Amino acid sequence: MVVMNRRKIISLAHFCRQLNRIWSQRLVPVRPCSLAICIHKNRNDALHPLWQSPLSIPGGTRQSPIDIQWRDSIFDPYLRPLKISYDPDTCLHIWNNGYSFLVEFEDSMDKSIIMGGPLENQYRLKQFHFHWGAINEWGSEHTIDSRVYPAELHLVHWNAVKYESFEEAVMEGNGLAVIGVFLKLGAYHEGLQKLVDALPAVKHKDEIVEFDTFDPSCLLPSCPDYWTYAGSLTTPPLTESVTWIIKKKAIEVDENQLEAFRMLLFTSPGEEEKRMVDNFRPLQPLMNRTVRSSFQNQHLLSIETRLEEETQHARPWGGF
Repeated sequence: MVVMNRRKIISLAHFCRQLNRIWSQRLVPVRPCSLAICIHKNRNDALHPLWQSPLSIPGGTRQSPIDIQWRDSIFDPYLRPLKISYDPDTCLHIWNNGYSFLVEFEDSMDKSIIMGGPLENQYRLKQFHFHWGAINEWGSEHTIDSRVYPAELHLVHWNAVKYESFEEAVMEGNGLAVIGVFLKLGAYHEGLQKLVDALPAVKHKDEIVEFDTFDPSCLLPSCPDYWTYAGSLTTPPLTESVTWIIKKKAIEVDENQLEAFRMLLFTSPGEEEKRMVDNFRPLQPLMNRTVRSSFQNQHLLSIETRLEEETQHARPWGGF
């Protein structure tokens, strides 16, 4: 087994201390603004206490989440389709960890895996969780051309080919692959409802309930298109070990399903109740990274096609 070096162990311990210190602060209530121009300002005002004081990787240049600029993303024709194979029987339980709720999976074998896409190896599913806002105007961690969604799903996988445990993969390069899926208000989502029905059992921090036979592929959009970039975890230890795969299309959920997320609590039984909302990290600078896409920008493609046609029509007869 590869042993983490002393520097990485100290770094992880440092972030854990920061996490415990910041989470002990009180949540600041936020009065939402209905004006569209206020959305980004109020989104930043709604920060969870975890993000209300400096918390970063010293010298980090690949932090997440980011605002994905559609026009600036680069189409990569060599990006393969992402292959997903989840075994519903590997689903174990739901756990309220005091920041979100995690649906965790048995990952000792290659039963629930992803491969292809931008990945060189296959990765095992460890858990999935969501980030969401107090209101529908914000909640997602990533944004697209500054568009904010009310929630975002993260399916977290680790590289079991290169590393012997999830904990080791968290700290190393190419250790993790996270699929991000945006949620938007719309039609009732039948696949999500089984999960929603189980949430009251984990209302409080540290509550855990058995949750078996669930296939998370039902939460994925049918459209195969995605963006990908090199980034980090969006909660401590914020290690830059993540290959992000952000799905282009959002899935639809209805108002009641999203409201069930907001009924959860950051707090333990007996403590003053604090609703579990606005559990997203602020946007991070792109720095010198490139965001690649598995699809061509149809808007730019149509402009290029029109220009090419106009050029051909303008050529003299017999021109090349």
